[in-house]
Amino acid sequence: MKAMILAAGRGVRMRPLTDARPKSLLAVGGKPLIVWQLEKLARAGFTETVINHAHLGDMIEAALGDGSRFGLSIRYSPEGEALETAGGIALALPLLGAQPFLVINADIYSDYDFSALAGLDLQDTLAHLVLVDNPPQHPRGDFALETGRVRETGVGLLTFSGIGVYAPRLFGGIPPRAKVPLAPLLRKAMAADRVSGEHYHGRWHDIGSPERLQALDAELRGGGA
Repeated sequence: MKAMILAAGRGVRMRPLTDARPKSLLAVGGKPLIVWQLEKLARAGFTETVINHAHLGDMIEAALGDGSRFGLSIRYSPEGEALETAGGIALALPLLGAQPFLVINADIYSDYDFSALAGLDLQDTLAHLVLVDNPPQHPRGDFALETGRVRETGVGLLTFSGIGVYAPRLFGGIPPRAKVPLAPLLRKAMAADRVSGEHYHGRWHDIGSPERLQALDAELRGGGA
């Protein structure tokens, strides 16, 4: 299975830190956020990774290179102007191939074991989402999980972690370089009962503000990796 890391976001909420550096290259615990992801992918047995980028994307390519130092092969999908999540994935489909692939947000930190998804067979589903408990900054949650299926509504909404496996056909109708968000595609697939999911109870952080970045950095430097 191939993996894709989403790194095209502008990181507006992280300004001024992201004025001169892509969000994915902001460091916590002595490493850029995206390097933590790459190292965990390599440990999980992944070998091929695609990274999309837009804002200051050349800096990402210069910092990561071809991925060999991480034990990976990295290919890049430059967008120029960010195409939103689904649009960016659709643009990268020629690099991702015909089989289901793992997608991870670059701006999260988690101890989730990606090898748990490496051999996932989607069968009749279009997506498999990893959901987590709602963090303080997002108390309302995103989706419900009922007997292994993800629903748009229900009791006890959980937060989408930014970790998921997708079938290429979920994005097949998107025109080249169209700006398309992911959530409407997922909701449509949920309505057709074609999204599975799991509730992960382990460590997970969404690095969406300078304060959360600083807090995680202090935690990791204190030995909390």
